[in-house]
Amino acid sequence: MTPRNAFLSQRLPLAVFFSAAVLLAGCSRAQPAAQAQRFAPAPVHVARVIETDIPNQLPAIGTVQAISTINVKSQVAGELQQVYFHQGQYVRRGQKLLQIDPRPFQAALNQAQATLARDQANARQAAVDAARYAQLYQSGIVSQQQNQQQQSNLAALQASVRADRAAIENARIQLGYTMVASPIGGLTGALLIQPGNLIKANDVPIVTITQMSPIYVAFSVPEQSLAEIRAEMARHPLAVEAVIGNSGPSARGRLSFINNAVNTNTGTIGLMATFPNTHERLWPGQYVNVNLVLATLRHAIAVPSQAVQLGQQGKYAYTVTPQQTAQLHQVEIGPDYHGLTVVLRGLKPGETVVTDGQMRLLPGAKVQVLPSGGGAAASAPGAARAGL
Repeated sequence: MTPRNAFLSQRLPLAVFFSAAVLLAGCSRAQPAAQAQRFAPAPVHVARVIETDIPNQLPAIGTVQAISTINVKSQVAGELQQVYFHQGQYVRRGQKLLQIDPRPFQAALNQAQATLARDQANARQAAVDAARYAQLYQSGIVSQQQNQQQQSNLAALQASVRADRAAIENARIQLGYTMVASPIGGLTGALLIQPGNLIKANDVPIVTITQMSPIYVAFSVPEQSLAEIRAEMARHPLAVEAVIGNSGPSARGRLSFINNAVNTNTGTIGLMATFPNTHERLWPGQYVNVNLVLATLRHAIAVPSQAVQLGQQGKYAYTVTPQQTAQLHQVEIGPDYHGLTVVLRGLKPGETVVTDGQMRLLPGAKVQVLPSGGGAAASAPGAARAGL
């Protein structure tokens, strides 16, 4: 063995000894910290498992549709003289909207009336002549041909009088079209033609009026729900809730229409609900979240929706035991309603369920319940809404 190898063989055990000592010292310092982290109570928020009535809802995406939308057009040609409303104004049925220059139509009416007066005078004279010629024919003074000619002249003038009356009626109708009234009550849109412009009969719309109340919401549901919907609808009117956005204001209406055929491309059936829309929360063309209430689940077990988590084994929830430890429950859930989730299996009323802080928990871990405005009171608003 060389002197260098001998030196290394003497140093190697000493180096291994010091390395082991350093590792043991590090482990001894890390173990208490890990144990302290493992057994430190995890802070959580909790709520009570409640028993309440929950509506069984069928969710869908709906589109708001106006019951009636009218494109106001002119039925006569002429100059648009005056507009009697402002854009975006609500108008009543029969309210005056537009005035088209009435002078040409008034002149046509006057002319038709004058023509009627002339033909009536000629008809009266023809009636006198026809009566006289009839007497002369009976006396043999005039021929049968002369008598028939007078009778034909009278019939022609009487027909002219009837035509004149029809012309007067048509002239009155055309004159009436120069004043445009609202056919429905609703909200006016943009004014597309300004006063002073010449407009054609039955051309482009001048303004669009949309009926805002009541209003429709159209939506579709899977065809598998059709039988249940029809059965429930036969027993009582079905309530429909429309929510604007994820957490916006809601409106309540009634299911009013079921389409007569299933869409074979999507496997859905079209439905339509009618909403009073007295507060105008719903706007035509708007997308809304729709909940069709089929029935009410009586005495359902419910928890705040955030208490239910998804794991490898499915849905689960943590409860807090009287010993302030976490207990894991595999749960089977039902429908959601206003922040509450129905639990079909796995929890009992009165248990304390964890609503926040589940990521720090393991079965049997110590917990520290944090004070909050939630707890049992957090479930009360949901329970009140569920009892609709």
